[in-house]
Amino acid sequence: MERIEEEVIVNNPHGLHARPAALLVQIANKFDSRIVLEKDGETVDGKSIIAILSLGVNSGSALKIIVEGVDAKEAFSQIKEFLEKQSE
Repeated sequence: MERIEEEVIVNNPHGLHARPAALLVQIANKFDSRIVLEKDGETVDGKSIIAILSLGVNSGSALKIIVEGVDAKEAFSQIKEFLEKQSE
C-alpha cells in the first residue's frame, strides 16, 4: 500500500471555509485511499467537512496531506492541486 505525505501551503484567498471545504471533501470521496489533513499537530479525516472546518485553515496556512491506499498517488495529486490553486 502506498503512502504519500507532504506539506503544502493553502493558496485559496479564503482558506478552507465552507465552499472550498465541501469541494475538497468531494474530491477526497472519489478515492478509496485514507486521507488525513494535519495543521499545527492536529489531524482530521480529509473526507469529513466538519473535521476540515474545525482546523480553521486560512490562506497561507501550512497543511500536511497524508494519503494512504491503492489510489494514493492520484488522490494526493488532485488534493494538492486543489489546495495550491489561487481560487475556488
